[in-house]
Order: sequence, then structure tokens, then C-alpha cells
Amino acid sequence: MKFLSIAAASVIAMAHAAAASTFGPLVTPQELASSLDESSPVIIDIRGDLYAEGHLPGALSAPYGQFRGPKTNPGQILEARELESLYESLGLQLNEPIVIVYEGGSSSDFGAAARVYWTLKSTGFEDLTILNGGYRAWTAANLPTSKDPVIPVPSELDITFSQQWTVTTDEAAEKALDGSALLVDARTTEFFEGDKKHPAAARPGAAPGAVNYVFAKFFDSGSAAIQSRIDTDAVKEAIGLSEGDEVVAYCNTGHWAAINWFALSEVGGIDNVKLYPGSMVEYSQAGHRMMNTPGLFKNLKNQLLGDN
Repeated sequence: MKFLSIAAASVIAMAHAAAASTFGPLVTPQELASSLDESSPVIIDIRGDLYAEGHLPGALSAPYGQFRGPKTNPGQILEARELESLYESLGLQLNEPIVIVYEGGSSSDFGAAARVYWTLKSTGFEDLTILNGGYRAWTAANLPTSKDPVIPVPSELDITFSQQWTVTTDEAAEKALDGSALLVDARTTEFFEGDKKHPAAARPGAAPGAVNYVFAKFFDSGSAAIQSRIDTDAVKEAIGLSEGDEVVAYCNTGHWAAINWFALSEVGGIDNVKLYPGSMVEYSQAGHRMMNTPGLFKNLKNQLLGDN
């Protein structure tokens, strides 16, 4: 096993998480480079226009935006037929190992890779890995790059979208009110406390009863590589997670929340962790009850200060 956890329970959990994957949920640049010939993974570069400036040799370009919803609701899940068409255009096959490459300029960048990982996993792909640290970590290790575009051979797939790791808006609202799940807000404190909102959100605030666990806690300071060792007992204590509880990770648009989902589910091996992809943009637009919504005076003050 490539990655060891701090706690013994986490070691066992990670072994289960990595069992179906060539590399496990994370791979370092050095590990990937040393096994490329043997493992022959499909490398998906999600960096968009940066792909043309240089990428891992043999990598396919699949910009992050292709996996996202419209500007009015970026976290919205695409229809299965849209995802199927995208996968086919990339020549993907369900049984092939896939490595996802993000830019690696900041910890927030990891959210793009985590969201793509979650989307692929929800549509039947099992052998999934994220290049930890992204493209910048690869180049920092002085590993080879290419500017030659890769033209994939289209494939034929028949996919469905599994709800196993997903919570819808109505479900999130119900769970928030009846306490049947632990809602974990991955946003920074200013969003959680209602001092700031996403431009597409109807109003600031948080889901009732949610706890705030900022996504950046899963990264060492200044690093774009997520921690490969997570003390799951400490995290459970911090968020108040009891054995058997369902966890729902959310943020503004399912980007930062995808980091928390990935860290808890894939790295930490915690069972029953789900992502609310639409998050607070979709939640607020639906008019559901919220907490930490500022009153009229505070809301006006926030707008005048430009925090909204």
C-alpha cells in the first residue's frame, strides 16, 4: 500500500479505498512516472487552455468546465447522456485506469480534480487516481512534458449515474431540518457565517444545523497537494461525527465540498459520505430555510463593502 494513515483504523480504511485502483486515490509524480509503461493509465488533463502550453505526455484534454453546470448553477449535475457523450469523445473505457491532472496552483485547484473524480466514480469508473500536486508538482520534479495534442479514438459506452455518493437539494433540505445526516460546510468562515455569498446564490447563509470544516484543513499550509495521511479520529471529533452517521459535504457549488468528500471518503475511508453537488447556490435558489442569513442592515452593509 502506498499511503499510510496516522491512525490504525485509517490504515485499514485506506486499504479498502485503494483496493480497486491501480495507484489508490492519490499518486505522486514520481510514482506515476516510474510506472507509466507498466500501468498505461488514461491521463485526463482538466486544465483547459493551459493544456496547449504543456501537459503530461499522452494526456487527453478534458477541461473542468465540461463536467460542470451553467454559470447560474455551476454545481448542477449534468445529465447522464451528456456525460456519456463526453466520455465517448475522450475514448474512455470503464475498465481502464484513469489519472486526473489539475493545475496545482493552490489548494482550491484540487477541488476540480476531486469533483471530476466524484463524477467519474458516480458513473461507473472504479480505477481512479488524482495526481497529487497536479501539473506543477510534475514539472517541479523535472519530469517530461509535451505540447503535442492527443486526439482520442472515440468509444461507445452505456452509463448511468449512481446516487450512492450524492444528495439532492430536496434531500439536503430534509436532512438539514430533521438532523438525519451531518452536514459539513467546506467553505471559508465568511461564507458560513453569512458575511459573503457566491454571486449566483440567492442569499448568504448556511444549511440549518451544519458544521463548518474548511477544505483547506486537509492541506499543509501553502500546498496544492492534499494530505495523504489523515487522522480520521481527529476529524471525526472535530465535526462531531458518530459511528454510522451519514455525512453530507457541501459548499457554494460543489467544488470545495468535493475536496471534503474526497478526503473523508477516498483518503480517510469513512463510510457513507456524500456530496451535495448543487450546494448553497442551488439550495438558496430553491428558497429553503437557512441559518446565518444576515438581517437587512447587515446584508446592506455587506453589499456596500462589496462582500457579496
